[in-house]
Amino acid sequence: MASIHATDTDTPTARAPTRALAAWIAATPGSVVDARALRWARHCLMDWIGVTVAGAGDPLVAILLDEALADGGDGDIPLVGLAQSLRPSDAILVNGAAGHALDFDDVNRTMHGHPTVAVMPAVLTAAIVEGNTLEEALRSFVIGYEIACRVGDMTGDGHYDTGWHATATVGTFGAAAGVCHLLGLDAERTAHALGLATTLASGLKSQFGTMGKPLHAGRAAQNGTKAAHWAARGFVSRPDGLECVQGFWETQGPDAAPYDMDWTPGTPFLIERNLFKFHAACYMTHSAIEANRTLRSRHAIDPVDVKKVTLKVSEGSLRMCNIPEPETGLQVKFSLRHTAALALAGRNTGAVDTFTDAVANEPDLIALRRRVDVEPVKIDRSEASKAEVIVEMTDGRVLHEIHDVGVPATDLDDQEAKLSDKFATLVAPLLGTDRAEELRRAALAASSADPRALLAATQPG
Repeated sequence: MASIHATDTDTPTARAPTRALAAWIAATPGSVVDARALRWARHCLMDWIGVTVAGAGDPLVAILLDEALADGGDGDIPLVGLAQSLRPSDAILVNGAAGHALDFDDVNRTMHGHPTVAVMPAVLTAAIVEGNTLEEALRSFVIGYEIACRVGDMTGDGHYDTGWHATATVGTFGAAAGVCHLLGLDAERTAHALGLATTLASGLKSQFGTMGKPLHAGRAAQNGTKAAHWAARGFVSRPDGLECVQGFWETQGPDAAPYDMDWTPGTPFLIERNLFKFHAACYMTHSAIEANRTLRSRHAIDPVDVKKVTLKVSEGSLRMCNIPEPETGLQVKFSLRHTAALALAGRNTGAVDTFTDAVANEPDLIALRRRVDVEPVKIDRSEASKAEVIVEMTDGRVLHEIHDVGVPATDLDDQEAKLSDKFATLVAPLLGTDRAEELRRAALAASSADPRALLAATQPG
């Protein structure tokens, strides 16, 4: 998508963007986070808790937990949805990976990735260690979120198109920024933290459909936190790490375009462009899912009467969610064909247990997905998530629908209601209806509460 600001390579901040970002982080008090942005942050917190509680039972989380415990990681930071507590760094890794295990966490197109899952575990853990309130953590979360989006926007489309997973790479800057802000680091140390983030950031899209993708989120949160803490202790890095020769942009951003960090109080934070997910699959499958669901409902479609389905999607979708013949539930999340078949068959793509190995191998669904063709089309970056669906029926009817899930909400009451329903669906089966409701209310009311108590309230028993 186009930059959110015009490129300005003649300004001092554009020539030294790493220091400019660091100066903004250090000079921006949490008090400038207005009530609307804070409400968005609470929505992000509630949603992150929900997807993390539900994702905590994933096998990849058990592997990371076992390794942490074997390495002496037992500590006092509660794991979301699990009975154990770990040392801060290990808890950030496990909580971050668990939050992305279901691929059900939020996204932001400006960042080109999933911001909350990279930033939230970092700032919450830092707040516990430093004795901050939950509201203070959320204010720093908004700052970290802003930096993740700004760095992602300046880095450009080429980074993601080349094969880098922005949640892993750009997310590291967001986590570092949020923790630097919470710690109150000055501009110089924050610049060194961002410099460290440039050399810690990594993660490839080739891992999509494997346990490696959720690991990216945990590592981004963990590495960003380490960068901030090391810088706080005096660790020196390149304070121009984004723009320097052989720096982050020269090596990973072929079309990077730094611009002036011109945010002033009263400007909406980029958290207001957050997009929540209501289907437990790759976000680039969502528009096609919604279009197919609409057609099924409007025309009472019986899958056996479907002759052919054509999905017209952006060319970029084929590089992230076009596994043609998925064999596992995890691969289904990255299959435009199979998720379209699920939608036409009336399956609940918002339910975690829809994405299982058994569902991937159901004969009726396999037969339906093989009648689905994916047709890449050139779409403007601003509409990259849009999908056009054409369903040809055996009786000769040709049905048509277009949908685009990439439009942020403007009605926050409606968004909160939808997120609350999603939260209950994810959490109530595991913690019970009453506890789920108490937890939802606690997340939305986040103020002077203790972040440790909130995380502990997610644990079973």
